[in-house]
Amino acid sequence: MKMLMLVLCLTLAGCCTTSGANDPPEPQVVVKTRIVDTACDWTRPIYVDKADVLTDDTAKSILAHNRAGQKVCGWKPKSK
Repeated sequence: MKMLMLVLCLTLAGCCTTSGANDPPEPQVVVKTRIVDTACDWTRPIYVDKADVLTDDTAKSILAHNRAGQKVCGWKPKSK
């Protein structure tokens, strides 16, 4: 019985492989996300004429837009 177990173990051990031991490593895929802000390419400051009639909310929105453009895009005030 012991001899049969020994033969069985040796037979099974012969079936084992070391798969991947000699295989070249898998190539690694590296994904990098790059954010490109193009808003400064297509947005411009909003200028208001003396004839324009604005609500308070519209004036606040224009001011917020222009201040954001100054900060992010480097817009300069229009020289008089």
